[in-house]
Amino acid sequence: MREALGLWLFLIFLGVALCSHASMPLGHGHRKRLSLHRHRERGKEGQVLHRSKRGWVWNQFFVIEEYTGPDPVLVGRLHSDVDSGDGTIKYILSGDGAGTIFVIDDKTGNIHATKTLDREEQAQYTLTAQAVARETNKPLEPPSEFIVKVQDINDNPPEFLHGPYYASVPEMSNVGTSVMQVTATDADDPTYGNSARLVYSILQGQPYFSVESQTGIIRTALPNMDREARQEYDVVIQAKDMGGHMGGLSGTTEVKITLTDVNDNPPKFPQSVYSMSVSEDRIPGEEVGRLKAKDPDLGENGLVTYRLIEGDGMNVFEIVTDSVTRDCVIKLKKPVDFETKPFYTLKVEATNPHVDPRFIAWGPYKDTAMVKIAVLDADEPPFFSSASYTFEVEENAPDGTVVGQVHAKDTDTANNPVRYQITPYTNLDQLFTISPEDGILKTTRPLDRETQPWHNISVSASEIGGHHQDAKVRVNIKVKDVNDNAPEFATQNDVLMCENFPAGKLIETVSAVDKDEMAYRQHFRFNLPPEAVNNHNFSLKDNLDSTASIYVIRKGFSRMSQDIYFLPIEINDNGIPPMSSTNTLTIRVCSCDSKDTILSCNVEPYVLPAGLSTGALIAILACIVILLAIVVLFVALRRQKKEPLIVFEEEDIRENIITYDDEGGGEEDTEAFDIATLQNPDGANGYLPRKDIKPELQYAVRPGARPAANSVDVDDFIKTRISDADNDPTAPPYDSIQIYGYEGRGSVAGSLSSLESVTTDSDLDYDYLQSWGPRFKKLADLYGTKDPVDDNS
Repeated sequence: MREALGLWLFLIFLGVALCSHASMPLGHGHRKRLSLHRHRERGKEGQVLHRSKRGWVWNQFFVIEEYTGPDPVLVGRLHSDVDSGDGTIKYILSGDGAGTIFVIDDKTGNIHATKTLDREEQAQYTLTAQAVARETNKPLEPPSEFIVKVQDINDNPPEFLHGPYYASVPEMSNVGTSVMQVTATDADDPTYGNSARLVYSILQGQPYFSVESQTGIIRTALPNMDREARQEYDVVIQAKDMGGHMGGLSGTTEVKITLTDVNDNPPKFPQSVYSMSVSEDRIPGEEVGRLKAKDPDLGENGLVTYRLIEGDGMNVFEIVTDSVTRDCVIKLKKPVDFETKPFYTLKVEATNPHVDPRFIAWGPYKDTAMVKIAVLDADEPPFFSSASYTFEVEENAPDGTVVGQVHAKDTDTANNPVRYQITPYTNLDQLFTISPEDGILKTTRPLDRETQPWHNISVSASEIGGHHQDAKVRVNIKVKDVNDNAPEFATQNDVLMCENFPAGKLIETVSAVDKDEMAYRQHFRFNLPPEAVNNHNFSLKDNLDSTASIYVIRKGFSRMSQDIYFLPIEINDNGIPPMSSTNTLTIRVCSCDSKDTILSCNVEPYVLPAGLSTGALIAILACIVILLAIVVLFVALRRQKKEPLIVFEEEDIRENIITYDDEGGGEEDTEAFDIATLQNPDGANGYLPRKDIKPELQYAVRPGARPAANSVDVDDFIKTRISDADNDPTAPPYDSIQIYGYEGRGSVAGSLSSLESVTTDSDLDYDYLQSWGPRFKKLADLYGTKDPVDDNS
């Protein structure tokens, strides 16, 4: 009977499960677990054996996501074969969402979902069920896990997570060239139905581009798309789920596609002939004109280079490329002259340096243009026949001497006359003049080559009646040398010789210099003048090489008798005209040692005693100076040191300190501060061994001392008085310090200020001031009888 009841319950549970899932699709892996019934088995001997087995019966549960019905959705029912239906068994549910999302009827085992579930948030829930006794909560079955799966519906549209997109493709690309791939994602279950099956399509951007429906790859759809015609395209791509069928959800994204440049355009001049002009007064390097070839390509593809390929002005003009504007700039390479050639022609070629081999058949990638340049006539400054001039003039030439001539002419067709002048800042000393009409240069005074051998001036030439344009030229004037300077000694140093030099010894070799230029084969000659030829001390020998040697004739020179000799020497040059001069050579006699080393050339040491050297003299002088310094120091110290009359400790103060920066206390300030209190610690306790008072008893005269009046020995008298004063304990050894810090109560005379006389009552009557005259009227008004009005107040 129990087995029949269990079978009947199983059939009822199966029917409920089938009814609850009749309206919803079942997921993959649908499982069924059969109930295991508990039954009795009898042994061979009639013994009853009891065995408890698992008695759960359920299917794997499914819940449709996003269910929005009015009542909680029934997920399923749990049942155990130990449940007899009398309510003694209680079902307990635990695990993911138990009690919040999923609730169970503890009597029937029915499980309901109380909230709307989203598969994209959580696809399945793992729960644990258990049957316990209601009264004792004792488990009747082991706990068992089961899974509740959330069944997907198409509730999420496709999304492009990385949009909008930016892509580029070269212009002129072939049809079908891949641009880029876009990918959309769908949060729905890709394993269930077609909710996540996407199909791509293009909504905007046709007919230029297309998209593959399954992969999302965007490709070009038209050939020869030209960047110069249109550079950017806005493409809209759609992704639709459910395989693109009706009812599916869709999402879109934007793709901005840019055509990149290729060199598919040759350079082109806007016009074939250009006309330019240049004035003949322009200098090389100046710009004449510009032209530019158009190339719509970008970057290196649009780069254009220029060159001159022919024309009669190729040597006169040059072209450069402006680094900023990329223009072809024509510049003047050489000066042009209207009178010589008024027109030039040039042919300029523009070329692309970077050519794409794919489009080389579209060439040629170059263009040419003709440039005609007209030379304009200008009022040019005069032109000197030479770039610079160099002239020579002799020094000492008289003023008005012609130096040279410069020449300039007007190159214009008018050929106006030219006027010359020297630039003032180059002729500050006004040494030269120039004829304005013919350009002849002359001196204004004689020139001295030794002062300035070269003169550099600037001469300007301007047209008469022109536009005040001038040309300048440099003129270099060399002053030619004339032999007008006599020779002299090269150096003016004294000659030193020893006393013991033997006769015939060479003592000096002299040379000469001349401020004039030394010409080739020019030399100096030396000789003694007639008055010095017969001297008995020195002789001269001309070495014939512009030097002369001086020799000693005799020996036995002595500084005591004569220490300086003067030797006149006559120097002659062989210039034209020849010049000569007499120079005096000074010869000093010196003291030397045995090796002819000069010791001294002064005569003073010989007045000292013989046998004293210079070092000994220096030592003696140093000792004398040191002794004098010691004596002076000793005397200074003795003067600064004063012996006190009474010997005290070093800390005692012997002198009276008088402070003169106090106002004083007047007549009544008798308070004084006795510094003896600070000097003697005993004074602080009231004990003063010595005071500045007159003793009541006279100190007894020292026995044996003689009366002062009868003493005729003053020295003994003074010593006696000093000894008495030193031994008298009542005599003060020093004066005390008086501190005038108290000003007193004031003087009986009162204040001398007139300020208080106005505000205080006074018995004085100043009415008599009225009779003193007009000079005292002001005082009478101030100090006279008060106004009755004031008295009443």
